[in-house]
Amino acid sequence: MSTELHAVTVLGHDRPGIIADTTAGLAGLGLNIEDSTMTLLRGHFAMMLLCRGAADSARIEEALAPLAAGGDLDVSVRPVRDEPTPAAAGSAWVLTVHGGDRPGIVSEVVAQVAAVGGNITDLTTRLAGELYLLVAELDLPADADAGAVEGAIKAAAERVGVHASLRPVEADEL
Repeated sequence: MSTELHAVTVLGHDRPGIIADTTAGLAGLGLNIEDSTMTLLRGHFAMMLLCRGAADSARIEEALAPLAAGGDLDVSVRPVRDEPTPAAAGSAWVLTVHGGDRPGIVSEVVAQVAAVGGNITDLTTRLAGELYLLVAELDLPADADAGAVEGAIKAAAERVGVHASLRPVEADEL
């Protein structure tokens, strides 16, 4: 029997037990969780898992249906291609942006990463009162001029009234 990779997303109002219930349903089908991420966004739960096993999408949805029965959670399941994460041929960086909140901060700053073929591998933002914070991990191509990218990021940040810094990831941070 072949094993397939599935993406499972669970979104909705937070409550205790969501992770326990989700993972119990997956384990009950013999699925292995290979990658996952979860966060709370102002009281809203958001989780994505990549799991592998012999169960098809319909069986996984059936096993997780009790999670959505109360109407406060949405659960979706879909098969995904099994593509191993390529090793970065360039370099790993951490981007930090902070300042007064306003629309357009993320798009203005991350466009500079995209413009050189960089790839954002993790992104977190938080709003605390009027202070906006963005922290991103990213890979830059081997031929990217990191100094020029940092300059473009800082100029973009200045256009939207925030501050930005770009620093290489230290080996012990991985």
